[in-house]
Amino acid sequence: MIDLIPNSELIEGHIPSPGAGWKSILAFALSFNGYKHWGSFKKCREVAIQGIEQYRDRHTLARSLTDLRTSLFYEARRWQHFKKSPTKAGMDYIRALIEEIRVRVQAHEFS
Repeated sequence: MIDLIPNSELIEGHIPSPGAGWKSILAFALSFNGYKHWGSFKKCREVAIQGIEQYRDRHTLARSLTDLRTSLFYEARRWQHFKKSPTKAGMDYIRALIEEIRVRVQAHEFS
């Protein structure tokens, strides 16, 4: 079982490096449980889909750390469901999420 890491305890050392492989990214993504946080798969999915649409339409990720981690968690679960590694476009989005999470943690924006 993967240990959950609350936002308030997240440090830069927890965040995968820019060149990290999928296995490392997956472990980090699952350190947050979006289903539990939002109380349902439906709400978690809603937050994640908003993030995907914002990234696709505006190429921005200006949301909270919780929203970013929700999106990363959702992507990890989605690709696990497919039983394959993310596509190049999927990894581009996942890496963008990770880098924005790093920015928020460096700025001590834990909400």
